[in-house]
Amino acid sequence: MQNTPSFTVEEATRKLEAYCAYQDRCHKEVVDKLKGMRMIPQAIDHIIAHLIQENYLNEERFAQSYARGKFKYKKWGRNRITTELKLRQISHYNIKTALKEIEADYHTVFHDLADKKWEQTQGLPPQKRKKKLLDYLLYRGWESQLIYEKINDLAS
Repeated sequence: MQNTPSFTVEEATRKLEAYCAYQDRCHKEVVDKLKGMRMIPQAIDHIIAHLIQENYLNEERFAQSYARGKFKYKKWGRNRITTELKLRQISHYNIKTALKEIEADYHTVFHDLADKKWEQTQGLPPQKRKKKLLDYLLYRGWESQLIYEKINDLAS
C-alpha cells in the first residue's frame, strides 16, 4: 500500500481552494483530486458544496474558459470542444453556453487555419493535399460540411 498522507477535511478544503483558485476546474477534476487524497464520500460532498458556495467551483465559468482557451490557442472546432467537455461531464446547457463564447470569430479562424494548412501542403498531389487538409481539420473538431466546402473552394 502506498504511503500517501491523509488529510483532515479542513486541510483538504484549503488545498482544493488553492487548486481551484489557480485555474478554473470542473467538478470531475475536483472529485478525482479528492479521491486521490483518499477522502470519504461525505467529505467530498462537503468540500464540493463549500467550493461551490464560495465560488471557487463553477461549471459554467469552467466550460466558457475551456472553450475560449482551446479555440483561441489550439484552434479547436465545436466538435472537439463539445467532446472534451462531455468527457468532463459538463451539462448540455453549459456546453451550449460555452460554444456561444467562440461564435464571433469561428468562421474567420476556420478559414485562416484552412488556408495556412493548404499553403503548407503545396507541392503534394491534389488528392493527397485535400486528404491532409481534411484529416487536419477533422482532428481539430471542425464540422465536415465546413471542411468540404473549403476544400472545394481551395481546389478550384
